[in-house]
Amino acid sequence: MNPYAAFLKGRDPVALIRETPGRLRSFVNDLGAQGLERSFAPGKWSGRQILCHLADTEIAFAFRLRQARAEAHHVIQPFDQDLWAQSYEAYDAESACRLFTVLREWNLLLIANLAPDELSKPLSHPERGPMTYQVLVETMAGHDQNHLSQIESIAK
Repeated sequence: MNPYAAFLKGRDPVALIRETPGRLRSFVNDLGAQGLERSFAPGKWSGRQILCHLADTEIAFAFRLRQARAEAHHVIQPFDQDLWAQSYEAYDAESACRLFTVLREWNLLLIANLAPDELSKPLSHPERGPMTYQVLVETMAGHDQNHLSQIESIAK
């Protein structure tokens, strides 16, 4: 089961992941460094930390997309986001946004050049079970939507 599928609401996942860099850039510009230090709820990540998480996750998705394409029945390597987040104080929102944008452009080029049958390629996640390459792309989109909604809450 894909826990991020609910965030898609029937929308095209590739269109959604294509829109994310621009939306993030708007948040960075509109909120500024000070505004991005706010959190959407007590005990939750700040906007800057969410941006850092999105940049880190895009690194992970870049690897997953390529390994899943290259290997038969690839098993995705999960990561502990809280352990990765321990270094987020070293990063600023602007750098995270730039890194995310460049990696996302690179990942979109890969996705755009997939053969249609590659989207049905089987892979698995140790915590989520069997899935297809298409579900991996949908996970990217749903993950984006989840965190974009959190930053939208900060902006309000």
